[in-house]
Amino acid sequence: MEIAIYSIIGLVVLVVGYIFINYVGIFVKSWLSGATVGFPTLVAMSLRAVPVSLIVDARITAVKAGLVLSTDQLEAHYLADGNVGETVQALIAADKANITLNWQRAWALM
Repeated sequence: MEIAIYSIIGLVVLVVGYIFINYVGIFVKSWLSGATVGFPTLVAMSLRAVPVSLIVDARITAVKAGLVLSTDQLEAHYLADGNVGETVQALIAADKANITLNWQRAWALM
């Protein structure tokens, strides 16, 4: 009976350790840049087969440029086979050129 309990505890520790090791760097990077993405969101992105670093990097780029984009928007664009990096860059370029380009329009173009 004790071995079963220790096995379950060991499995839980391994899963938590795996999650911590894989996502702590990405979480800290997003947090330090001001574009925080929570641990549950990072894990959920992985479960949906979305490249976590791509979405976090695109969100950091957008936040640093003064754009408000959620991880949900970026994920949806990726899952619709859109090019997330180019779309964010297009929004930034349009913003700098004083061209009105919202997320939905940029998404449709990319």
